Amino acid sequence: MRDFSQLSEREILALAITNEEEDGRIYLDIAERLREEYPASANIFREMAAEEGEHRRELLDLYQEKFGEHIPLIRRQDVRGFISRPSIWQFPKPNIDDVRNIAESMEQETQRFYRNAAARATDVSIRKLLGDLAEKEVEHEHRADELSEQNLPDNVRAEEDQHAKRQFMLQYIQPGLAGLMDGSVSTLAPIFAAAFSTHNSFDAFIVGAAAAVGAGISMGFAEALSDDGSLTGRGTPYVRGAVTGVMTALGGLGHTVPFLIPSLHVALVVAIIVVVVELAVISWIRWKYMDTSPLRATLQVALGGVLVFGTGVLIGAG
Repeated sequence: MRDFSQLSEREILALAITNEEEDGRIYLDIAERLREEYPASANIFREMAAEEGEHRRELLDLYQEKFGEHIPLIRRQDVRGFISRPSIWQFPKPNIDDVRNIAESMEQETQRFYRNAAARATDVSIRKLLGDLAEKEVEHEHRADELSEQNLPDNVRAEEDQHAKRQFMLQYIQPGLAGLMDGSVSTLAPIFAAAFSTHNSFDAFIVGAAAAVGAGISMGFAEALSDDGSLTGRGTPYVRGAVTGVMTALGGLGHTVPFLIPSLHVALVVAIIVVVVELAVISWIRWKYMDTSPLRATLQVALGGVLVFGTGVLIGAG
């Protein structure tokens, strides 16, 4: 791997050609990923790919004039400190805000590359082209804004943003909330039953930890196997399963950890405080993301928590 400062003008042009080719492909990949769900934004990225193709042709013409027909294969990863690009195909599901931010950062990074390359060039024509391309990258950002205005009027953009919000809800908020509710509520009974029956904090901790981890594994598999996301649009099942499983385990472990306190009475007080906080967080999430009124969300969650907690106390005391 070599430093950018060690490259010759021939190598800089070859690198710039590869850069434009890869950027054009990335924009086309983004457009294809957005085609079905965000058609207006997909049009923007197709136009930007066409702009990159024009830049590439200008670089090829100058390279051919200066250095002939053979272009050495110099890739980004061959140059230390060079700009990096994301692999769009690795994205499990297109996120409209993420790809817009990616496009903006790509243009800014490419602009810096051309300015640095132009500053190092001694050949007038090469320096001029690289400087012109740096300016075109600035224009490209403005062009992207113009294309957004043409293809993304306020109502279309609002619709795409709403769709993106819905996708986030289906892929992360819903599975996470389901896991948190299950972990926080369903583990109350075995933990407090163990505490009141054994009168030993550490025994209650062992039962609670086993219940929380076991519930996390069970809920994770249940969520992952329930829906592959192909028809419902709920995203990758493995991601949803992982989110659900982790949140379930965390929900159960939250009020399990206090039972590491040797004094059972202190552990019970701290655990109950943690449970109240957990139920308040769940209520807030339901109000914030699920369009549930604060009072209704609190009553629903509190009712479930009280019933399960009372069940654990009755079984343990009996």
